[in-house]
Amino acid sequence: MKADGSARTPGPVAVGTWSGGRFMRFGEPIDDERFIGLVAPGGGIDTVITADVYGTGDADAMLGRALAGVPRASVCVVGAVGHDFYAGERNGAKGFPRFTDPALRGPADYAGYLRMATERSLERCGIDSFDLLLLHNPDRTGYTSEVVWEGMAALRDAGLTHAIGVAPGPANGFTLDVIDCLERFGELIDWAMVILNPLEPWPGELCLDAAAVAGVRVITRVVDHGGLFWDDLRPGSELVPGDHRSFRPAGWIEAGLERIEPMRTIARRAGLTPIQLACQWNLAHPAVACAAPTLIQEVGRGVRSIEDKRAELAALPAEIRLSDEDVDEIRRLGDNTGCMALKGASPAHEGEDLPDRWVLDERLVEVAARWRIDPERDLTMVGT
Repeated sequence: MKADGSARTPGPVAVGTWSGGRFMRFGEPIDDERFIGLVAPGGGIDTVITADVYGTGDADAMLGRALAGVPRASVCVVGAVGHDFYAGERNGAKGFPRFTDPALRGPADYAGYLRMATERSLERCGIDSFDLLLLHNPDRTGYTSEVVWEGMAALRDAGLTHAIGVAPGPANGFTLDVIDCLERFGELIDWAMVILNPLEPWPGELCLDAAAVAGVRVITRVVDHGGLFWDDLRPGSELVPGDHRSFRPAGWIEAGLERIEPMRTIARRAGLTPIQLACQWNLAHPAVACAAPTLIQEVGRGVRSIEDKRAELAALPAEIRLSDEDVDEIRRLGDNTGCMALKGASPAHEGEDLPDRWVLDERLVEVAARWRIDPERDLTMVGT
């Protein structure tokens, strides 16, 4: 049984607590006051997304400060659980293990963990229930385990959340895993979150039809493509030490700006800024209902304030101003097919399953065939 629709649902744009550089290293970290102003509802943005693992609970607590005194019915709060920082040990940049790690617990304890983590997250946020709770960055077990999704559904039944969903990541990929998860548990799942923007139509677009068929709405993240669509990164722009974007290949800023340039003509014709173009391109896909870019306080001279970026996002026109031809042309200009090795089920992976990569089994081959996806053609890095 899916959510009854009585709670608030994510709006067309959202702010995540990964913004502002406090809990995910994007740009310059902002201070408490600015961060609270960034994530507090109002000013045209009433959907905020958090995850319990950000700052090992500190992001939740900061959101709780932002929500203090705010009428609960005026905000849509999206939470996420799945990384076990209670019993697990951090593995460097790979972060904390998933709660389904067999070294931590077996299936009999999945539901108990999910309830504990959700209750603790709600307590830090200062609210009684989430409007939507996402399974955060699942491993293979998270995508396929009936016990996991029964545990997630039990949280909805208990009133701890009004809707549930799946949030793959943090890297690009997991395409067949998401589709398979929706085929298995689509009657339970209300929402999914995927990476999508005009410079990264691949592979996110490949799972949107399956979401639409399952009646699952989609939140899209990384809409800004590492900040490029905010239009204050320039060739040679400085990134702070440890910035999360440092994993991108050398020259990504210059290459991305070059591909954005012809999109500006479409944006001007539609009366949209570059980030508004990116949001509207995402929202033009029938399954997509929410765009959640990362708001980044860049460093250096001539950069925009994060408050200015929030206001621009809030001013996104409600009507889609892009024609079908515009959507197709933007996709062509930003086509990134085969630009990277994808996470999740992969025809290139051999050997034992890893937490974020595993073999393409017979069931997933059948899933691919049903959705006209050729794994060797559509899910591999060019040249591999």
